[in-house]
Amino acid sequence: MAQAGRGPIHLNLFIHARGHHEAAWRHPDASPLPLTDIRYYAEMARRAEAGLFDSIFLADQLALPADVAHAPRMWLEPVTVLAALAGATSRIGLIATCSTTYTEPYNLARQYASLDHISGGRVGWNIVTSWLATAAANYGGAGQLSHAERYERAEEYMQVVRGLWDSWADDAVVDDRAGGLYARVDRIRPVRHRGPHYQVAGALNLPRSPQGRPVFVQAGSSETGKRFAARHAEAVFTAQMEKATAQAFYAELKALAAAEGRDPSQVLVLPGLSPVIGATEAEAERLSRELNDLSDPEVGRSRLSGRFGGHDFSYLPLDRPLSPEDFPDPGTVEAARSRTEVIIGLVRREKPTLRQLLGYLAGARGHYVTTGTPERIADLIEEWVRDGAADGFNLMPPVLPSMLDVFVAEVVPLLQQRGLFRTGYEAETLRGHYGLARPPGF
Repeated sequence: MAQAGRGPIHLNLFIHARGHHEAAWRHPDASPLPLTDIRYYAEMARRAEAGLFDSIFLADQLALPADVAHAPRMWLEPVTVLAALAGATSRIGLIATCSTTYTEPYNLARQYASLDHISGGRVGWNIVTSWLATAAANYGGAGQLSHAERYERAEEYMQVVRGLWDSWADDAVVDDRAGGLYARVDRIRPVRHRGPHYQVAGALNLPRSPQGRPVFVQAGSSETGKRFAARHAEAVFTAQMEKATAQAFYAELKALAAAEGRDPSQVLVLPGLSPVIGATEAEAERLSRELNDLSDPEVGRSRLSGRFGGHDFSYLPLDRPLSPEDFPDPGTVEAARSRTEVIIGLVRREKPTLRQLLGYLAGARGHYVTTGTPERIADLIEEWVRDGAADGFNLMPPVLPSMLDVFVAEVVPLLQQRGLFRTGYEAETLRGHYGLARPPGF
């Protein structure tokens, strides 16, 4: 059983391409639907809802990937997709990524408040500070902001959007048809924000949403990212390649949240988990080899270069053991710094060859990849939660929908039998699923 005092395990489905393995799109068990077909996303969301998952999550990227010839990772715009999924589902939480770097705060506040109304209070916002240089070129071409600048802007951004979502009191709308009064203007307050990056008069032009505001989700694991999460995040998606580092991250983040005056139980930590599940260990290993055999190492080398801000790895042979000296200092990388630190940590511990590293990253881009039977996966989930490494998991099936279906059919019942996972939805909102308090209004 999970350690006494811990809540139930939380599960989020991360919907990505046709699965999280980079060769998933080629696998015969992958969905035949185009990645631009809304039926694909609706089908994945409904399957996760049938499995009683807390939520589904959509990532985003604001530029065409360089490896598009061999890695179909583009997707529909996620905020738009959530509006469709709100009508295709009834209980599961809906989380979408949107950038603080390239989206005006007033627009974002309107979109997510609208989604929360449309879905009946099931929406979360994955807060990102866009790091791709190619994205910067698509939004004004002024050059990529530094890691520090992105987070500086994000702090002010949070101040603005919080003010907008709280600009209507819960009782502002009267809707008195007989008396002719729709809203009490004394219960609506303008933001009147003037800062170094944003000037917003406010108030928002629609009432407070069912959850008060969307659930705040964040995925940065750099030192700056962790401090940002401690101040703002209510759920944290994190990439951890082993339980020990996950435990250290978990303890540090909870302590940072407490230091910010927050209740650590109101900050959920959900590491990525990408399991290849088979009826036997041998079958799971065979399925994993099938996927890896479909991978192209040069596609992986290109993706690794992107992770390190365009660093040239072409000179590295595929079969020589790597060392941290083969990589640029993460402190000099203005891209996704937290993921570069994870990769270099793996290299330092295990000294893989480049081919081995690329094979591992092909599975889920630096998240925890494993193989095994349903019992072994259930044991792993229980162990990580029991031992203070996670509050649940951001499930990243290597192939969709087949490996999601196996998880729902085989792993979820084991977790339920152990009293670790719900047997039915008990709440109507994403905050309710996650056990999060609703922010008070004014």
